[in-house]
Amino acid sequence: MTATASPEVTVAAEQVVGGPRSKPTKHRLSGKALRWQIALYALLCVLALIYIYPFLVQVATSFKPDAVAATDPISLVPQPFTWAAYERLFLRSDFPVWFANSAVVTVFVTLGRVFFNSLAGYALARLQFRGRGLVFAALVAVMAVPAVVLLIPKFLVINQLGIYDSYAGMILPLLVDAAGVFIMKNFFESIPPSVEEQARIDGASTFRIFWSVVLPMARPALITIVILSFQGSWNELSHFVISTQSPELTTLTKGVASLASGQLSQGSQYPLKLAAAAIMTIPVAVVFFVFQRRIMNASEGAVKE
Repeated sequence: MTATASPEVTVAAEQVVGGPRSKPTKHRLSGKALRWQIALYALLCVLALIYIYPFLVQVATSFKPDAVAATDPISLVPQPFTWAAYERLFLRSDFPVWFANSAVVTVFVTLGRVFFNSLAGYALARLQFRGRGLVFAALVAVMAVPAVVLLIPKFLVINQLGIYDSYAGMILPLLVDAAGVFIMKNFFESIPPSVEEQARIDGASTFRIFWSVVLPMARPALITIVILSFQGSWNELSHFVISTQSPELTTLTKGVASLASGQLSQGSQYPLKLAAAAIMTIPVAVVFFVFQRRIMNASEGAVKE
């Protein structure tokens, strides 16, 4: 005969194991909470529209004739639609030269910062040497100094080294930045030293351990440095103002800034300026959207022992 449990025993057993399984219930918002949520989303939509509307005006105005852009600057529908501003930029100006110079400088600066920032960050995080704390304190102090304060000393150094008005003068001073070293140092410190012990036992050098063991684990931080370095060097203006003067070395930021003085033609030149600005945003936007899912956060990349 098979014994059957009494209802009291069944209830007690259900209480011990957590009770019978029940279907998940959906919580419905009350009328007041629903109205607050709708109001919140409406407010967020309004704020998003406020932020995105100037960009839409910029793109729309770049396709307008000069006269229409001056009389109706905030309209989102170009009437008539024209490519005149873009044709003038690419066919009757030095805009392609500006773009090429910015591309060359940005590529070299980005690659240099990824390499040198990671080297310096690893040295400060792992290597024991006299004065390491002082170097890190100086690094933090440099981060606290406004960039505009360093323009004149930077110009004097570039001039004394004989690299003024050259690609070297444009690129070399930007190859390392304090913020990038700080980011890499903090990330390397989140990696336990035990992951390097096996390679050190096998006789690997310090650089070999850095290059083959630690650096591949720092991919989130490296991607962060790539994005920040690309955006910073692409949008850099003050450094190029003090390091070059030849038209052949003009970058996009300097060239677009010069449009305000009426370099290419007379009049307001709203379509011309906004077309140049719209083109400038494309590379940065592409890089950001390609790597946006891998931007480093506080917990990503940490290794547990």
